[in-house]
Order: sequence, then structure tokens, then C-alpha cells
Amino acid sequence: MVKRILGSIIYAALSLLALTAAGKASPSPYVEIERLERARSLGGDQLARYLSARDPRIAARAALAVGRTELLAGAPLLAAHLHDPRPGVRAMAVYGLGLIRDPRYAAAVIAAAGARNGAVAVAALDAIDRYEAPPRLFSPRRERAAARVLARALRQRRDPILRARAAAALEAFGTGAMGFFAERTLVAAFASERDAYVRWHIMWAVFRAYSLRVPRAFLTHALHDPSVLVRIEAVHALGRVENRDAIAALEPMTHDPSWRVQEQALESIRELRGEPLTAHLKAIPAGVHIPPPRPDPFADLPALPRAVANAKPAAPTAAAAIYLPRIDPVTSALMNGPAPGPHPRVRIVTTKGDVYVELYPEWAPLTVENFLNLSGEGYFDGDAWFRIVPDFVVQTGDPTGTGNGDAGYTLVSEENPLEQGSYVISMGLNYTDPPGAHAIRDSAGTQFYITLSPQLHLDRNFTVFGKVIGGFGVLGRLIESDKIVRVERIPDGGN
Repeated sequence: MVKRILGSIIYAALSLLALTAAGKASPSPYVEIERLERARSLGGDQLARYLSARDPRIAARAALAVGRTELLAGAPLLAAHLHDPRPGVRAMAVYGLGLIRDPRYAAAVIAAAGARNGAVAVAALDAIDRYEAPPRLFSPRRERAAARVLARALRQRRDPILRARAAAALEAFGTGAMGFFAERTLVAAFASERDAYVRWHIMWAVFRAYSLRVPRAFLTHALHDPSVLVRIEAVHALGRVENRDAIAALEPMTHDPSWRVQEQALESIRELRGEPLTAHLKAIPAGVHIPPPRPDPFADLPALPRAVANAKPAAPTAAAAIYLPRIDPVTSALMNGPAPGPHPRVRIVTTKGDVYVELYPEWAPLTVENFLNLSGEGYFDGDAWFRIVPDFVVQTGDPTGTGNGDAGYTLVSEENPLEQGSYVISMGLNYTDPPGAHAIRDSAGTQFYITLSPQLHLDRNFTVFGKVIGGFGVLGRLIESDKIVRVERIPDGGN
């Protein structure tokens, strides 16, 4: 154990020295790509040249950067690589088209959903969701074609990641002309699907868009599913049926073995009674069996030395970001998670116990750099968990504890194909004023949240930059009087 820890520390130090030295000598392609992405610029033909690089990792990263600019001028650059022989480059080209959402390439995006390569198909399914989300950019004919492609993927794809992504994307069709078709597709697929991962994606889509359409018996039957996440989404859906008779089915769920199901059952009952939902958890609800403390599997990992705190936190820079590991998503799994290689890890010490998070700099380099900088300088020390919503998120990172504080700068959004499933860490965003309130792109600062259950609708706007790997039960014990004691970096982990 000691040798592994020392080895990780030495590896991290050598990597940092190498990157620093390289940055002083000549900016790497990754630094230049990052700078252009941060400026939301194609850099003349710079990103186009990186997109055509021989190294598939550089080309894939450039494709993501082009997409993140959201410039219509970038769409033809990506479309030119839809038949690139390198699957990782093709995948990121399709994903980038989904970010830009140029109607001229709607047909190409739909066609890519049938690709044999899983990474390309994941990118296309994500892009279809973005095209269909309001304001819809599919023509009626394209909308019909897209819905049928998703239905076919849900029925026929052998890869559960693809079936799950197809199910989630059908949520976007709920208020469109293909809503009835999408609802029937989801209900039929749930009846025959055996994979728990796919089943909860189906039920999530049902909850989000079809609660009032599906048969009541369909939802009540799902309350007995062996999957905690399926039960959570079924409880969510019953809370929306606008009929108090559903309370009788939900009351037994307040005694479910899972604390998450218990809390959501209480919230759904409140919703059916017309009572306000819990926006700020000040105390654990009576009868909810929160997770007891358990042995900490990472307790022996030492905290790495902290930096000297600056008088004022500084915005992250491209030159200082971590560029290992690197994306080259050639499989569906690599579009759905971290790249192979070492990843930074942190211990979030709270007044209720320790939470451990692995960070993904390959997908969100500036966000990860910002988080590590602030953690190392003690910025988060003493911060309250100012927003805890049952079965939704726990949120912190505001020194004022009001939800309005930050460090005086903002970050560019780093959208990526990682799902906002349970226990992911993401950056909060500012919102416009109601009515029609929506998230403001490029408005993240220091506030971050951890999801308590799947929130896949947030995939379209919010930056996922890591995932909880330990201390899950601590999240269930937090209330808004709890605080962060400190956030400390621990030796990197590999996958």
C-alpha cells in the first residue's frame, strides 16, 4: 500500500514537471486547442488543422472543441470527418454537430445513430436528443425518422449502453408530434428489457415526459422492481399523475429498503397532496433510514501538500491544465466514462464524513483545474451545503452560503457525453429570470453539485467533471447545516 501511494505521488509530480517544462518550451496542441475553445473561436484554420492531425487523440479533442464553440462555421469542418476511418474522431465529430445543432446536418446525425461503432452511435443518440430538445430543429419528416431510429436502437442494439441512451433520448419527444409513438415504444421495451441499466433509463424517460400517458398499472408494477433506480423513477412518475388515489400505492414506498426511494416517496406524496416540495433539506424526514457510517476504504490515503492560498483566487489557464489521460473514444464505454489512465482524486471532508471523488480532466480540463486550484488553496473550507434537495442534488462551493457567491470569474462550459447519473459531480450555472428561466452557458464559477439520482436532462447544459467513488452514504446524511471541513487532493487513481 505504501509503495503504491508513493508511486502515485512520484508519478503525479513527474507528470506535472513534464507538462510544465513542455508548456514553457512550446505550447502543446492540447494547450492551443484549449485556448481556442475557451475563446469560442475556430482560430481561422487552426482547429481545422488540428482536426486533420494524424494523432487521433488530437483530432478527437479538436472535434470536441469545434463543437463547443457552437459556431455554425464549425459544422462543415465536423461534417467533413463523418467518414473518418478513426472511430474516436468520427464520434467526436458527430457529438460536436449535436452541440452546434445546424439543421443542415440533421439527416447526417440521424444516419450516424445506426453506425456499427458504439462510440459513434452514442454520439448520434446524444445529438438527436439535442436537436429534438426545445427549440426543436428537426423538420416533421426528420423528427419522425429520428424517433424511429431511437425505437430501433432500443429494440435491436445488443449493447446496453446504446439501448439506454436511445431510451433517454426518447424523453425529448414527449411534447412533440411523435410523443405517442415514443411512449408506446418505451412501455413495450420495458416489458421485454432485462438489463437494469437500460430499465432505469426507460423509467427515467417515462417519469420525465410520459407520466400522465402510461397506464397506472405500469407505474405501480415498477414500484416492485429489484432496481433501486427503477423504483425511484416510478415513484417520481406517480407523483405527477395528478390523482390523490396514487398516494395509497406510494405510502408503502416510504418503508422501501433504500433511503433514496423513501425520500422520493415522501416528496411524491407531498406533490399529490398539493403541498410544496422540499427545496432545502434542513432535517432528515422522520422515518427515513439514512445510511449508517461504514468503514472508509480510502482512509489510509494521505492528503497531498496544499498550495499557498492566494489573496484572490485566479481563473484557470490552459497552460496549467492537466492533459492526461486523453480522449480517443473508440467504444461506447469510452463515450460514457473516463479514458484509461491516472485520474486526480480528492477527499471532500464534511461534518458528516468523507466523500471521495475522481475527476475527469480529459473531458473538462479547465473545470478540473479550477476545482483543484480552489481546493488546494482552501477556498471550499467551511462552505455550507447551501442547497440539498431530496433525491436530486447536494450543492456547495459558495462562501456566502446564499447560492449567489463565487470567486469573481466564470468558466466556459465544457459539455461532454458523460451522463448525469447518480453521484456525478458537476458545475452549477446561473439562470435567467422567470418566466422561461433557463441555464446560462459559460456562467459556472465555484459552485458545484453532486447528484443523488439520475438527472439526465441536465446533460444538455451542465459540465460533468467527475464521479463519486466512495462515501456514498455520507451524501444521504447531509443536511443544510452541514459544512465542508476541507477538500484535499489524494494520490491519483487509475482505471
